[in-house]
Amino acid sequence: MAKNHSPGKTVFSMIDFRHPSEFISKELVDIIRDTAHEAEKLKRLHPLQLKIILEQKWFQLFVPKIYGGLELSLPEALHFEEALAWTDGSVGWTVTLCGGAGWFIGFLEPEIISRVFNGHAVCIAGSGKTSGTAKRVDDGYEITGYWDHATGANYATAFTANCEVATEGKQAIQPFLFLRDEVTIHENWNSMGMIATGSHSFEVSRLRVKNNKGFHIGGEYAKLPHPVFQYPFQAFAETTLAVNMSGMALRFLDLCAMQSHLENARGKLEYVRRLYYEAAQNSWEACLNDHPIPSSLLKVITLASRKLASTARQVVNDLYPCCGLKAANPETEINRIWRNIHTAGQHSLLNGCFDIYN
Repeated sequence: MAKNHSPGKTVFSMIDFRHPSEFISKELVDIIRDTAHEAEKLKRLHPLQLKIILEQKWFQLFVPKIYGGLELSLPEALHFEEALAWTDGSVGWTVTLCGGAGWFIGFLEPEIISRVFNGHAVCIAGSGKTSGTAKRVDDGYEITGYWDHATGANYATAFTANCEVATEGKQAIQPFLFLRDEVTIHENWNSMGMIATGSHSFEVSRLRVKNNKGFHIGGEYAKLPHPVFQYPFQAFAETTLAVNMSGMALRFLDLCAMQSHLENARGKLEYVRRLYYEAAQNSWEACLNDHPIPSSLLKVITLASRKLASTARQVVNDLYPCCGLKAANPETEINRIWRNIHTAGQHSLLNGCFDIYN
């Protein structure tokens, strides 16, 4: 894929795991990195970073072009998300999570799509935690809930959230979409890393919504024909989060001055990246061929994603003691990467609470 101001189309005839610098222009890299320290002080993305994201439509990676998005395939998006995480962890994570929430466009009703995806400043934030309840009322639902860690809440034009719904005497889980003016945002994100992601909490209280604000995820529920909406959601989430870890780790290696240790670290990470991209590509080809992705391959994707995240953490931790006090100074980029990668690595989809490094 040629370097561009925005990601472009390419045909993957073989497993592609080039360095992230191949997938984003140096001009944009420089602007994003030059403003990253100030973004941490602001505890949100820097205005120049946000301007780039909106201009390049990076929050709409998977949104079809007819709705103003970039309409990327999964392999294209994975390379670009890794490139953004290599550029800056907070920017990469925010684009990945908000772009991932934008993927839900494939399952929304047409009238909701036209209401939400109506301009280039669209940004969807949300939470996968089921911490809301939806009670049936005459023309829809009454919803109350509180959800943590909605990355990009500062800029979100809409939010998605999971709720428990009583259906025929049984409890079911269903996601809903809320507009920004329907939620209350609590600016309570407080972590050692990923500070600029603004991953705040939000809530609704006895909010009445129409039936069309609820949706279901899964290929059988897709309203749009694009192949990416047939890709299983858990595998989609695992793969997109994992490349953020590898992107940050690759940047840490760039900044580490201990050349005698770098060859081994790079070799470990590159080997696992290759296996990861191979699993992602194989699953995507199955999706393109209109075949259900075998459960055995979905398991491979889970393991490859967690292995990539685990290896990224491990190589960073192995090198960290060799980087001197500069790495312990919170004013430096290398320290910010260390904090970011350990904060992002706490996501449950990336660790699985077991060791898969060896």
